[in-house]
Amino acid sequence: MANSNCEFCAHYIYNEYYDCYECMVNLDEDDMAKFMQSSLDNCSYFKFSDDYKIVRKQN
Repeated sequence: MANSNCEFCAHYIYNEYYDCYECMVNLDEDDMAKFMQSSLDNCSYFKFSDDYKIVRKQN
């Protein structure tokens, strides 16, 4: 799995207003250009979303 897989990123949030998922990171001009060209291989903002992390801390 590559680091650019948005589906597993903590910044990839569902927007109920637009009924779609979107990245909540404010990309700079260079990163946005790479993203629009689909050449962003390793997103430097990727953070693995672990929904069960809180549950493990409670146990």
